[in-house]
Amino acid sequence: MPTQAEKAAVFHALHYQPEPLIVANPWDAGTARILTAIGFEAFSTTSGGLAITLGRRDGTASVSRDEALANAKTIVDATHLPVAADLENGYGHSPEAAAETIRLAAAAGLVGGSIEDTSTDLAHPIYDFTHAVERVAAAAEAACALPFPFMFVARAENYLHGRPDLEDTIRRLQAFEKAGAEVLYAPGLTRAEDIKAVCAAVSKPVNVLAALKGAPHLSVAELAALGVRRISLGSALSRAALSAFIRASREIKENGTFTFAAETFSLGEISDLAAESS
Repeated sequence: MPTQAEKAAVFHALHYQPEPLIVANPWDAGTARILTAIGFEAFSTTSGGLAITLGRRDGTASVSRDEALANAKTIVDATHLPVAADLENGYGHSPEAAAETIRLAAAAGLVGGSIEDTSTDLAHPIYDFTHAVERVAAAAEAACALPFPFMFVARAENYLHGRPDLEDTIRRLQAFEKAGAEVLYAPGLTRAEDIKAVCAAVSKPVNVLAALKGAPHLSVAELAALGVRRISLGSALSRAALSAFIRASREIKENGTFTFAAETFSLGEISDLAAESS
């Protein structure tokens, strides 16, 4: 098993390889092992996948920092690959809370993590510009103080909160880069021209959220041509798994049939995948 510093060095290098890094998003130890066996190179946790597993609603501060980091630790322990985390808004409004979350993430074995500029306040969902930059600066300072390269991702959340303001999003990402973020991320961007504009506006790697429901699905090659360096899936794999679960359950309850079983892997096949990376 590689050390945390070794995994951190690999993770950093993957952001600068010729092809975009695809970061898969497991939500527990089993899915981490299966994704490892399938051949992904790095992971990040998913706040949406975890919230659903706990029977809660994502984006409402319903999952505590301790719960999120405990889940992240089970994923770290399940794989030899680098693991980063969705750290939501840093589990607190202050710059100090964002910095402490980065330190605790590193202590859990993580080699990267993202912090959003969203407040969880429905009336004012996005932090004011100055406060958002101060939070990023504090988190970046904490990341830089670690004894290994921690890939800190700063997220501009406008597009996920009904504010499709490209100019403000770019302004925020540029400020986050100057404040020390290693990766820039504006989840919810779907138009090729907007993604290209963001990539051209900053020098650090840009992450794009793929597999958004109802959005155009650009391929890895198309995203690479726009300048994207990293692609994440968010809750997409969790949603795919649970969608199959819901469809199968409804078929049984509503139709009294079991045709869904024809499309499933055997328990042995799934167990073999999970055991391959253990």
